[in-house]
Amino acid sequence: MPLIWAAISGHGFGHAAQVVPVLNALGRLVPNLRVLLRTTVPASFFTDRLTIPWETSAVQQDIGCIQNGPMRIDVEATWHQHHRFHSTWNDRLQTEIDAMRAAAPNLVLADTPYLALAAGKAAAIPTIALVSLTWDLVLSDYQAPPSIDGRVIIQSIRQAYGAADLALRITPAPTMTIFKKLIDIGPIAEPAPSAREQLTEFLKLAPGERTVLIGFGGIPLDSLPFDRLESLTGYRFLFDGSIPSTSKRFVSTKSLPFSFKTLLASVDVLMTKPGYGTLLEAVALHTPMVYVRRYNFVDEQPLVEYLHRYGRGVELSMSDFSQGQWLSALNKVLDLPSTIASPPLTGASQAATELAKFL
Repeated sequence: MPLIWAAISGHGFGHAAQVVPVLNALGRLVPNLRVLLRTTVPASFFTDRLTIPWETSAVQQDIGCIQNGPMRIDVEATWHQHHRFHSTWNDRLQTEIDAMRAAAPNLVLADTPYLALAAGKAAAIPTIALVSLTWDLVLSDYQAPPSIDGRVIIQSIRQAYGAADLALRITPAPTMTIFKKLIDIGPIAEPAPSAREQLTEFLKLAPGERTVLIGFGGIPLDSLPFDRLESLTGYRFLFDGSIPSTSKRFVSTKSLPFSFKTLLASVDVLMTKPGYGTLLEAVALHTPMVYVRRYNFVDEQPLVEYLHRYGRGVELSMSDFSQGQWLSALNKVLDLPSTIASPPLTGASQAATELAKFL
């Protein structure tokens, strides 16, 4: 029974959302495939998503970024956590090597923890990186505090990535030059079927009333300018956070009998940040998207370019978002004309084909 060691970054849910379709596609090619998920992503994320036998091993694989909510990256804390992570690098590396040797996987797949790639190389196990970003590119945009030599950390990360036998770069993604062998693959997304009629009935929407799904990924958004947004007649907002009990305009997604993926396939507008999984699904579903940018995350620009080329998107400034000045952007995105057809979602099957060669 072939075993995949899947190391997945716990920075949000986007990396896990990329890995799951690949493993499902691989399971259709390789009989009796099993996977060990080496990640701090909650096991509940994989329930009802991953179709092959799996188990989790909750060990931190990388740092990613330290965030104050989904929109603000704490650069200094991010560097300090990377410094802490790398100050114990040898111990972490040996822990992963020993665990891999004990589990005896046929293949290590990393999206995108570089620790797993270095450990797999040392354990003489084939290693493949599945990447829409790498952490050295992310850190390269941030100034390290004087007490930390950021160049040494970035070089260590690049050396670990360079150990991979193969990298599969998912469309869209920034330029990457650190891998010795790289193959470009198509987009990865698994949109859910629409339940628009059921949602309309459940919410008892008035004729012409539009639904807006507000979701900023796996890192929760603490609050919204609810008072100002209550006046936006004609819209019903579905929010994946806490809402005031007196609100007539907002509905908690937790109170709805639909998954987030089903809601994304069923609403009129999505409001979010440009993150890989949500953006790719919105484009594939032709769901108009109002987005709030961070402007300091490496994969954001290629994602925004992809959205404007193949989808319907309008940017909302951080200031207007925080102040509840949403109406103009919402009206504008709904009036945008259709764009050219988006690329087929071939990334998962292409990645599975490459992975199967190692099995």
